[in-house]
Amino acid sequence: MSQTAVLRIQRGKPGEPPTEQTFEVRFDPGQSLLDGLRQIRSDQDPTLAFRYSCINANACKECMMKLDGKTVYACTARLEARLMRIAPLPNKPLVRDLLTAISPGDETLDSD
Repeated sequence: MSQTAVLRIQRGKPGEPPTEQTFEVRFDPGQSLLDGLRQIRSDQDPTLAFRYSCINANACKECMMKLDGKTVYACTARLEARLMRIAPLPNKPLVRDLLTAISPGDETLDSD
């Protein structure tokens, strides 16, 4: 029994005012927010930026984002048949859209 979630996603780049874009996603009960985001990128907007690297649930922490103001893992948060507001983590440097830097500046490799 397929349902529809409405995802209102905060988008933008550093130094630009954020915008919101709304997508409708068909889903079956039990599908995750990450499933919905991947579906959007595959079928509606290939430019949507977010990070994930699934090894097993809650192991990698790369898909963390805000869902309705609460920090969640996109891989474990479930899609629901309602308006869901998605935003990047506010305490991490923004790369683009929902994609934030995951390592502190002193832990990144230099390109010298």
